[in-house]
Amino acid sequence: MTPERFRKLRRVLTARQPDLTVLMENVHKSHNIAAVMRTCDAVGIFQAHAVSVEGEIPRHHMVSGGTRRYVRLKLHEDISATCQELRESGHQTLAAHLSDGAVDYRDIDYTRPTALLLGSELWGVSSVAADEADHHVMIPMTGMVASLNVSVAAAILLYEARRQREAAGLYEVSRLAPEVFRETLFEWAHPHIAKRCREQQLPYPTLTDEGDLAENPFTA
Repeated sequence: MTPERFRKLRRVLTARQPDLTVLMENVHKSHNIAAVMRTCDAVGIFQAHAVSVEGEIPRHHMVSGGTRRYVRLKLHEDISATCQELRESGHQTLAAHLSDGAVDYRDIDYTRPTALLLGSELWGVSSVAADEADHHVMIPMTGMVASLNVSVAAAILLYEARRQREAAGLYEVSRLAPEVFRETLFEWAHPHIAKRCREQQLPYPTLTDEGDLAENPFTA
């Protein structure tokens, strides 16, 4: 771990958004899962969510490459319960869904705690999920096709969220709980040591200002 690498990790973690997330509902294709997760990392999402009844997300999460280390993914079994959980934590749920009540995605306030709901490639969000959403959002189109690829739509919507949040100064200081920040930074900087600590139920060692271990609990 070089000091430069550690400073980058700290800078990226500082910009993570604990109240901006994505909820994927039965997204099936590996390249779409990977692309959505890469965009989550790029816009500073701390944790994403997924409902994957048939297990596609767990099987294909490895395809997201390095992002799986830096964006947590919480798996759920039921879309309705998951939307309720997000609502109870204060999130507005925005379904990328073309309906009679859908609004232009740019007319939404993304500085509020927000969960972007993305449906499967073939069918989009389910009727249950659409009913659970607080708003339906759509991306204006002037061509013949009716919709964009799910990962492309996710990128457009999330970068609008990033634009608004950057203008509001939400990336400037960390809004993660201090203990979550400390633990996550350690896991990013020293993943193998962190794994051994968890296996042996040991607290994470303190890090120096340059990211080194102040003391290695596994050194004889």
